[in-house]
Amino acid sequence: MNIVGVAACTAGIAHTYIAKEKLINAAEKAGHKILVETQGVIGTEDALTEEEIAQADVVILAIDVAISGKERFKGKKTVEVPTEMVVHSPNALIAKVEEIVKG
Repeated sequence: MNIVGVAACTAGIAHTYIAKEKLINAAEKAGHKILVETQGVIGTEDALTEEEIAQADVVILAIDVAISGKERFKGKKTVEVPTEMVVHSPNALIAKVEEIVKG
């Protein structure tokens, strides 16, 4: 499964990057390809391209604040959760995403 995501926490520091790392580790452990953009205090990093979004089976938004560019994911299966959920239960989240994609 191809997954793209965005991580953004309230402060734009710790949870943003921890959530990214946890998402990547859990998705890869489950055998999925994942790319995660961060939107933090230093701006957007690892910005997702239109092609990467188009190829994604699902979008995970691990966000605690409004993000820029959310409209890019219109028409995609999207799962939105707080960063805290990703930090504490990344494997369970990936399992739930698998269920959602399978329909």
